[in-house]
Amino acid sequence: MTGLEYFLPAALGIALAAATGFRVFLPMLITGISMRAGYIGEGDTLAWLSTTPAMIMLGIAAIAEVAAYYLPGIDNLLDTLATPAAAIAGIAVSATVMADLPPMLKWTLAIIAGGGAATMTQSATALLRGHSTVLTGGLGNHAIATGEIAGAVGLSLLAIILPWVALAVAVLFVYFAWRAWRRFKRRNADADA
Repeated sequence: MTGLEYFLPAALGIALAAATGFRVFLPMLITGISMRAGYIGEGDTLAWLSTTPAMIMLGIAAIAEVAAYYLPGIDNLLDTLATPAAAIAGIAVSATVMADLPPMLKWTLAIIAGGGAATMTQSATALLRGHSTVLTGGLGNHAIATGEIAGAVGLSLLAIILPWVALAVAVLFVYFAWRAWRRFKRRNADADA
C-alpha cells in the first residue's frame, strides 16, 4: 500500500471515532449504513456492523441516547457513562474502517488515535455541559445536545465523503477543546491561590 492508501482509512477511522465522542451510537449506525450501501469497504473485523440485527439495535440505541440527552439530570449522568463507552466505540469504529491496514498499524491507530479522539471529544462536550448546567441551571443543555447530534451526524457524513477534511475538523475540535480545558484548569488554579 502507498502512503495515501494508509492515510484515507486512517483519516476516516479517526474522524468517525471523534464523532462517537459526540454521540456513541449515531456514528456507528451511520458507519453500518455506509458499509451496507458500499461507501465503506467491509473487512473481516467487525463486519457485523452492517448486519440487519446490528443496525436495528444501533438505531434503537441511537434514538434512546438522543432522547436521553434532552432529559435534565440524565444528560449529566450519561456523560459519566459515555466517556468509556465513547472510547470503546471509537476504537471499534476506527478498527472497522481501517480493515485493509496491517493489523499492528490498524490496532495501534484504533486504540491510540481512535480511542483518544473519541475520549477527547466526549470529555470536551461533558465539560461544556457541566458549565452549562452550572451557568443556566440545565436550561442551556438542550442547545448543547442539539449541537452534539449535529456534530455526530455532520462529522460522520463528512468522514465518509471527505475523510481528510473530517480529520482536520476533528483535530481542530480536539485542539480547541484542549486549549479550553487548559484555560479552565488555569482559571481554577488562580482562583484557588
